Amino acid sequence: MNTSARHSARLLWSALRALLVLTVVTGVVYPLAVWGVGQAAFHRQANGSEVTAGGRVVGSELIGQNFTTGKDFAPDPRWFQPRPSAADAGNGAGPYDPTYTSASNLAATSKVLTDLVKERKKDVAAFNHVPQSQVPDDAVQASGSGLDPDISPAYAALQTARVARANGLPTAEVAKLVKEHTDGRQLGFLGGPIVNVLELNLALERLAG
Repeated sequence: MNTSARHSARLLWSALRALLVLTVVTGVVYPLAVWGVGQAAFHRQANGSEVTAGGRVVGSELIGQNFTTGKDFAPDPRWFQPRPSAADAGNGAGPYDPTYTSASNLAATSKVLTDLVKERKKDVAAFNHVPQSQVPDDAVQASGSGLDPDISPAYAALQTARVARANGLPTAEVAKLVKEHTDGRQLGFLGGPIVNVLELNLALERLAG
């Protein structure tokens, strides 16, 4: 009986020591090591890939945001607009709420989604004064995360004339700005060309003075 109790005690003490060691290694040492490497080698990325302008943080290059007039989140014609978003936590922040990430979870066969896309296409065409046939897919379809910061060059080109007109700028200059801020495929073959909306709008602000 005593031998069995001593054996159980040794097993319990061994298990407790393993628990303590693993807790320290995986709960303290490893997180600190990852944090240290991130801060030393990837400081900007580890801190949210922040974008600054005028000495202050204006957003992240990885998270989309609203460019609205402030009235019921109506799009502001002076700025390039992001693709639609389902990320709205219902807390007044509206679409592209960075505290909430979500897709609509509507199936491709959903009538609700079909009607929503049709309505978006109608609104985008009217807002940019173009035929509905010219509206690209990403102008009416939200991303899986709801926080996509990029749009296609086609959607940026669609908005160029409207943005130039609203800012009193030559269309050719704004089109050149879009071209300068178009990034190619990742690694040369992944995905398609993209335009970061925040960075494009910051360049537009500098151009417009």
